[in-house]
Amino acid sequence: MTISHAMEDYLKTIYLLRQGGEVTTSAIALKLKVSAPSVTGMVKKLADMKLLRYTRYQGVELTEAGQKIALEVLRHHRLLELYLKEALGYSWDMVHDEAERLEHVISEEFEDRIAEALGWPETDPHGHPIPTKEGVIPLIAVRELVEVEVGQSATVRQVSDRDAGMLRYLAALGFFPGATVQVLEKAPFEGPLRVRIGGVEHAVGRELARHVYVGTGAPAEA
Repeated sequence: MTISHAMEDYLKTIYLLRQGGEVTTSAIALKLKVSAPSVTGMVKKLADMKLLRYTRYQGVELTEAGQKIALEVLRHHRLLELYLKEALGYSWDMVHDEAERLEHVISEEFEDRIAEALGWPETDPHGHPIPTKEGVIPLIAVRELVEVEVGQSATVRQVSDRDAGMLRYLAALGFFPGATVQVLEKAPFEGPLRVRIGGVEHAVGRELARHVYVGTGAPAEA
């Protein structure tokens, strides 16, 4: 069975969308920036290959074989992101697009060498878990920063990596995985959050705060 790069992209995208609930063909089209008919055609093809199950009006779900491929591609992607940052000096806002281009073409040996060179890492530069070679991905309990109560502190675990401009802005504010953030105030009517991170106070819009994920615990402010 030959799996094209486009098929791998679909499987990875479905896997990632599935983490947020039911996966619709319209959600896939939006994520991959392709037309609805293109998605329908590819979904049918992948279903014929037993890589996913699709029931009209009920969404898309990967089979075990489809998930295995998705996790392998995701492992390549996240290892490449970390390698580009740690070994080649890329900034964390540049690694996603570069890894997208490379994830389909590296060999398993190259993947192993990257993992070994990086000390068998568990997360990528944005805090997302790296699947193991066996296709196991650890579950990390997180919540959006906007959900943290006033007066509480939490540790940044992950940030969304889909927008380079947003990553540059988050970096300027100090929102890196491992940083401690304290919510000082929440303005009413969907107003911004006032937070302290790295000893500096910032006003953070709620939309941005929904792209920052923190640990479910509430560590004391250092």
